Amino acid sequence: MRQSWTTFFAPFFYLPLPLLGIDPLIVITVHSANLLYQFWIHTEQIGRLGPLEALLNTPSHHRVHHGRNLRYLDRNYAGIFILWDRLFGSFEPESEPVDYGITHNLETQNLLWVAFHEWVALARDLRRAHGWREALGLVLRPPGWSADGHTRTARALRREPTVAQAGASALR
Repeated sequence: MRQSWTTFFAPFFYLPLPLLGIDPLIVITVHSANLLYQFWIHTEQIGRLGPLEALLNTPSHHRVHHGRNLRYLDRNYAGIFILWDRLFGSFEPESEPVDYGITHNLETQNLLWVAFHEWVALARDLRRAHGWREALGLVLRPPGWSADGHTRTARALRREPTVAQAGASALR
């Protein structure tokens, strides 16, 4: 089982919903259903699920989400319904073995650093931003985006033939 232990941040995301008029019971119910759904999709014991694959996030789809293979980066964000990934172009079917992990391995097992290293990196990037537009881009654009183009998003890397052929090893 793997569930985030940083869920104390969740109220910051859900608090605006009741303020916008959504019944708090609905917010809690939907959040709970999504959390419960996550238990069964974190497995390699279940393969493809036929027609359900078109609508639901399945273990196969979710394995892709956790892969660092270049073709799998920034894909399959779905909680329950994979339909949204299909509509927004972030869907990728599982077509090769998944290389699990992050693109740059951490050199520590310090739980605080493991949990917060990306937040620290984002804060560092925001401090270095040249103006509010660049800061907004760092927050709202895909991972790897930079205003001056010195870093590339996964989509940009997939378009580069030499990087695409090298796969995830080019990211390490």
